[in-house]
Amino acid sequence: MHYGGLTVMNKIMGSVIVGVFALLIMAAPAGARIDQADRIVVIKHKRILMLMQNGEIIKSYRIALGGNPNGHKVRAGDKRTPEGQYIIDARNPNSSYHLSLRISYPGPGDLENAERLGVSPGGSIMIHGQKPQYAHLGKMHRLEDWTEGCIAVTNREIEEIWKLVPDGTPIEIKK
Repeated sequence: MHYGGLTVMNKIMGSVIVGVFALLIMAAPAGARIDQADRIVVIKHKRILMLMQNGEIIKSYRIALGGNPNGHKVRAGDKRTPEGQYIIDARNPNSSYHLSLRISYPGPGDLENAERLGVSPGGSIMIHGQKPQYAHLGKMHRLEDWTEGCIAVTNREIEEIWKLVPDGTPIEIKK
C-alpha cells in the first residue's frame, strides 16, 4: 500500500529507526558524548593507541614512538616513550606538530627516580601529529620510530583524537 509516495512499511521502518536512536541517546550517561573517550591505552610493542569508552575500544590508531622505544623513559634525551599511568593534562592548538595533547609525564615516581640518578627526567611528552613539512608522509611516518619520546599519529588522526579526548582523560602506556 502506498501513502504519499512511500509505502506504509517504509514509514513504519523510519519510525522504528527514529525510536531506536532516541533510546540510544536517552541511555547515554548525563554529560557523556557518544564516542568520547574516557581512557586511552597505548601498547608500545604493538605500536597502537586505543581510545576507550566504558571499557570498549571506540577507535584505534597505529603510532610511531620515540627513537629508542624499549623501556621506560628515565631521562631527558633518551628518546624513550614513558610507561605507566598518566593523564592528558593540556592541549596545544599551536603545536609545531600540527596539534598536541600533553601527557602528565614526569609523574612523582619519575621525578624521584631521576633525582636518585642525578638526571633530568625530561618532559613535554605529547600525542601529536606531524610537522607541516612532513605532513605529506601521512601514514608512512609510522615506518620508523622518530620522536623524542612522544606518540605520533597522522595530522588527520590527531584532529580526530583532539575532538574525542577531553583534558583529564587517563592514559595508560604499556610496554
